[in-house]
Amino acid sequence: MKSFVLLFLVVICGMGGLGQKLKPKKRSNGEEINFRTKTKDVCTMNINGDEEMKLRIDCKSQGMSYWCEFTGKPSVCRAFRNNPKIYWNRIAMELRKLPHACESTQVLKTTMCQKAPTEALMKQIAAGMEPEDLANQDKSVQKTSTSVGGAGKSSVKKIGKPPILPLIKPTQHGPGSENEAEAMELAREYCWESLHGFCSYIIGIFRG
Repeated sequence: MKSFVLLFLVVICGMGGLGQKLKPKKRSNGEEINFRTKTKDVCTMNINGDEEMKLRIDCKSQGMSYWCEFTGKPSVCRAFRNNPKIYWNRIAMELRKLPHACESTQVLKTTMCQKAPTEALMKQIAAGMEPEDLANQDKSVQKTSTSVGGAGKSSVKKIGKPPILPLIKPTQHGPGSENEAEAMELAREYCWESLHGFCSYIIGIFRG
């Protein structure tokens, strides 16, 4: 059944790629990935760097904004070098399973680089949070200061060392959410970007 699904994806992707030129793989530097956590926090991943990568996650959750930063050298992992886009998508998939994108995530792991050296791991180096209305107020003050011509600088509250947050163990998920995640992962690997949604739907049907 699995081989039939893969064959079907190849045919669909071939049809969708007719008349289009093959594009080289995009570098992960400067890439942005949007996702939602298990508790529907709206998050954005920003990736920068070359040999040493820096990952920043910004989230909004029920009137609060929180963020965290990671650094590491995933480029020492061969699977990452072959397809960095899939690597970051799998990181995002793991974060979707958590209720909070920055708690209990001191190290970001993916099965793609299980056997890579420890320096390949993305390790958390900073984190913080603040009320969303305060964050919006800071942005408003910054815009006003810029329009006046830089006469005065806005006062932005600095976030010090983040408080130690209790570890939250991810809860077990039902087979439905796992199947959807696996279906979307297969779609990203084998389908054109414009057909991700359709391919994921078809795979979901075949996988029950």
